[in-house]
Amino acid sequence: MTRSLTLIPLVAALVATLAFPTAALARSCGGVDFPNSVTVAGERLSLNGLGIREATVFNVDVYVAALYVATRARTADALLDLTHPIVLHLRFVRDVDQDTMNEALVQGFTRNAGGNRAALQARIDQLQRWVPNLTEGMNMVFTWTPGQGLQMKVDGRVLGVIPGEDFASVFFRIWLGPQPPNRGLRTGLLGGACG
Repeated sequence: MTRSLTLIPLVAALVATLAFPTAALARSCGGVDFPNSVTVAGERLSLNGLGIREATVFNVDVYVAALYVATRARTADALLDLTHPIVLHLRFVRDVDQDTMNEALVQGFTRNAGGNRAALQARIDQLQRWVPNLTEGMNMVFTWTPGQGLQMKVDGRVLGVIPGEDFASVFFRIWLGPQPPNRGLRTGLLGGACG
């Protein structure tokens, strides 16, 4: 009788695990959990990687980023297949004011746009107008959908959509290109260790 009673908690734990499988299907980075997949326009996207944005000489954590793609890969060129949806999800782990976030975006476009910067400028300006003051725990999600554009959503509220593969390609290269905000962030998003 005693032996069967000791099995009850074990069986209950097993049943709970099977009843809620999504909890086991999350990955964590910097104490932030993300699901292993998301669905966009009926297409299932897989989590390619997670990385932490660090800032200042003190390497202060700013946000944890998750990249979802149709086909997982280890290089930016392979990942940036704009014939499929792409999602970049940023979860902030500290407060970031609007000006600081916009300054980082402009710097990223400057580093990655090359000679196309002028053609993108009006759309960069539009993106900047949508950026709010961000507080710890907020989510900023960018979703590329072919034929529609790059949607920006903050805490579940859609702020707008920016058209153009040219814009989306440069936008994602801010994180995946040769000059990312910090190397650990790019490494993580490309499927390496979170950091």
